[in-house]
Amino acid sequence: MPNESRPSPIRSGIALKCGRCGQGHLFGSYLKFNDKCDHCGLDFTIADTADGPAFFVGFLVMIVFAPFYFILPMVEMPIFGAILAWTVLIGLMGSFTYFLLPRFKAVLFNLQTRHKAEEAQFESTGRHGSAANSHKT
Repeated sequence: MPNESRPSPIRSGIALKCGRCGQGHLFGSYLKFNDKCDHCGLDFTIADTADGPAFFVGFLVMIVFAPFYFILPMVEMPIFGAILAWTVLIGLMGSFTYFLLPRFKAVLFNLQTRHKAEEAQFESTGRHGSAANSHKT
């Protein structure tokens, strides 16, 4: 059963707010996290989103804009119209990416902190019993 007293990590991430209290600001600048929440004091250095947000945003942007990159060269238009169309397309793609990237980063961060995700620990590999009978060494 979900805890109703805590905000949704997705909703608070989209709003660029802390996933624990839903009120503190996550970012001090465009993609740089604050050190801690200015409302509840949650330490923002406990998780790292790495390249996940860039991958998801890049993939989404590719899906949305790729059809235009195939269709636009086939459209008959004067050179000025083609330059304008390409400029608008690239501008929209950049704006879309610029808008989405901090939101995806905030959502992934809030999900990591909510579920206490951490880096894999490999120190205990091989200490969990013996290999299966079918495993060839």
